[in-house]
Amino acid sequence: MPTPNLSLGEARRIALAAQGFDRPRPAGKVQASHLRRVIRQLGVLQIDYVNVLLPAQYQVPFSRLGAYDRASLDRLVYRRREFTEQWAHEASIVPMETWPLLHHRREAFRVRPWGFDKFIEQNPDYVAMALEEIRRRGPLAADDLPDPEGTARHIPGSWMRTVSRGVLEAHFARGLLAVAARRSNFAREFDLAERLVPPQHHGRPIAREEAQRELLRQAARAHGVATAGDLADYFRMPIGQARPRIAELVESAEVREVAVEGWREKAYLHRDAVSPRLIEAAALLSPFDPVVWYRDRAERLFDFNYRIEIWVPKPRRKWGYYVLPFLLGERLVARVDLKAERTERKLQVLAAYLEPHAQPAVVADALARELMLLARWLDLDSVMVARRRGFAEQLHGAL
Repeated sequence: MPTPNLSLGEARRIALAAQGFDRPRPAGKVQASHLRRVIRQLGVLQIDYVNVLLPAQYQVPFSRLGAYDRASLDRLVYRRREFTEQWAHEASIVPMETWPLLHHRREAFRVRPWGFDKFIEQNPDYVAMALEEIRRRGPLAADDLPDPEGTARHIPGSWMRTVSRGVLEAHFARGLLAVAARRSNFAREFDLAERLVPPQHHGRPIAREEAQRELLRQAARAHGVATAGDLADYFRMPIGQARPRIAELVESAEVREVAVEGWREKAYLHRDAVSPRLIEAAALLSPFDPVVWYRDRAERLFDFNYRIEIWVPKPRRKWGYYVLPFLLGERLVARVDLKAERTERKLQVLAAYLEPHAQPAVVADALARELMLLARWLDLDSVMVARRRGFAEQLHGAL
């Protein structure tokens, strides 16, 4: 049987449908069932607490559902416990049944930050004490633990900041602890995993090959059509380990090899992938949205060169600090550098750029509507365009 071919447009529509952009946003109030559907369709919701706009895990459902009650997402994760935090793509929210699929990753965990393993090895009493305090007292955050004696409290240069947090994060990454809640300052509260993860998921380790095959099956479903590199990146799997599992999915006819226009590598089409004739989405995408988080895929699918510049020194940034791509139809047509000025109650557009193929007036009108919807959702009163040159001037006019 000859290898079927997909045009680039077909591949884009398949990919966006797999990500939930083939259906309109709910007409009425967004329900917990809508949020549940989005997370399960994606398989993983990346967590990032850069708060220039709002944390990334809340943005991704908004792109697909529109305005919703953010507390309802917290309830699903931290009260109903249908989902849980785990290292998956990066720090992520995943369905609770994904917990055993990551067992082999927890077994192979290397202590973060690099070098902190020496503290773990040299201070077994403190490491054991942290676990015992939680066993005795219930859920705790790093600030609830005493500082270690005879060593500095802070870990220089680490995002974990303190030794107590580093120890709790190490227990979490190894699967001894799970996240019970997030405090108002976003700090994690940890409890024993055996008290948070249902027994059918906690006590059922799955062999690495079987787990990897299921994770790649989920990645293939969430991508619709993808290269081996795309599939491996979704759950941050080494490509050498992913390829044999992908071959098994081909053998079982869960995916089939296809050629996509302009792609040098072979692609894999999920057997349940749908190819809509039209995508009618209009959505701002978080920098941590699966549609754009893998740079190579975004460039192949959308001819969209995208780099998150949060960690780039300001003089070297090309687009801005917190830049959101704008999806209109099946194309990424613009990008905007946004900041929520909460004291002044305004959504600030620090910069706006149009892609070369896009129509300025059409994009400006659609983007203005989406920015106003976002501002209302964030309880902001207005949208302000800071530097009104080029496309930013047109966007200002549309607003």
